[in-house]
Amino acid sequence: MELVIRGGKVATAHGVVVTDVGIDGGRVVQLGGTLSGTTELDATGRFVLPGGVDAHVHLTDPYSGPGEHSWADDFTTGTRAALAGGVTTVGNMSFHRRGEQMLDGLERDLADAKANSLADYFMHPVLLEPDEVGLAQIVEAAALGHPSIKVFLSFKRFDRNVDRFLKAMRVAAAAGVVVAIHCEDAAIMGCCGEMLAEQGLTEHRHYPETRPVEAERIATERAIGFCEISGAPTYVVHLSSQAALDACRRGRARNLPLYVETRPIYLYLNRDRFDEPDGAKYAGAPPLRLDADRDAIWAGINDGSVATVCTDHAPWSLAKKLDPSLGPSELRQGMAELETLMPMLWSLGVATGRISVSRFVEMTSTNAAKLFGMYPQKGCIAPGSDADLVIWDPNETRVIDGGSMHSNADYSPYDGWSVTGWPTHTLSRGEIVAEGSRVMAEPGRAICVPRRPFERP
Repeated sequence: MELVIRGGKVATAHGVVVTDVGIDGGRVVQLGGTLSGTTELDATGRFVLPGGVDAHVHLTDPYSGPGEHSWADDFTTGTRAALAGGVTTVGNMSFHRRGEQMLDGLERDLADAKANSLADYFMHPVLLEPDEVGLAQIVEAAALGHPSIKVFLSFKRFDRNVDRFLKAMRVAAAAGVVVAIHCEDAAIMGCCGEMLAEQGLTEHRHYPETRPVEAERIATERAIGFCEISGAPTYVVHLSSQAALDACRRGRARNLPLYVETRPIYLYLNRDRFDEPDGAKYAGAPPLRLDADRDAIWAGINDGSVATVCTDHAPWSLAKKLDPSLGPSELRQGMAELETLMPMLWSLGVATGRISVSRFVEMTSTNAAKLFGMYPQKGCIAPGSDADLVIWDPNETRVIDGGSMHSNADYSPYDGWSVTGWPTHTLSRGEIVAEGSRVMAEPGRAICVPRRPFERP
């Protein structure tokens, strides 16, 4: 065989077993038994994990107007960070620009990824215009192997076209397309921003008040109602609050095809961070919440109410995050987390006993692969699966320094944190693409992962 990994603790969503892994032709071909390889890696005392599947990243520019800003990473730098952290597949949000249709943006971003990505990828076309062309392109995109779309309840255009977006969800349901939904209510956020301005509250520490829990809860409840009426498989992205999670629990109790994603910042940080002098650097949408919300999301991870932890990776430079001209409603949202996604969850989840190794695998790889039509090619370690593997040292400790990591962002929200549990080797389709923090992969080596229409896990 081309490669054999010896003696590792092979971890899947079903358990952990010490065995050897044989790899040939970019795929896992054998677990255990008699194996010999041209190249062999000793994983004794370490874990062998499925490569991470981060289903929510922003590595392409949604803007097209003069003077508009975008985030710091592209497919090259973002996926380099991903591989360094053990993430081998990313799901990019693909926006079309003014004057374009949904498939125009998709085609442009696919070409970008083909030329520049180091990690395998898939796309979520963003539906901004649910007109007849947009509805038809939902079906067309699915037929081309892209059975998911993204919808923003946080955009005012949603309420202007709510009947058409509901029809889009019916179209998605019929085509086996997952609808990923950003759940914050635009009208409530607009009203809160106006009230802050009227009171002269212009400091960044008021950012959470511009996007309150009520905006998230109400939008989440609407999304659940649309899911129930349309039958569309619905994926609530970056959920941050107990109130929104409780609404999702009620929907799931009615057996709706409803799935919840959270993001790392809601597991490790709280809204007190906005009281810091540089608190604007923590701005994400939704904002950081209270400790009770954080505890509720951890509980949701353990009881299965939360399906995935994904990054919503959309980093800016620290200078742009701290731009003093921006009021609390205008702070730039997003940060770099691709390189720290898996280490942080291991260190503060597995190493502390909060979650099991198998739950870690589900949250970072298996569940996303299943929901987005890639399992068992991605998300597991089994004969026939892609050899996307991470040899994981549970004892290695590093101190986070965003300025020296692979993202073009020059900071991390976890700068100075001591984190235990890091990859020693990352493999993508059998190729060793990273050793420790050194990434050897080159742009353009990645593939667009073929996907099937949604099948309920």
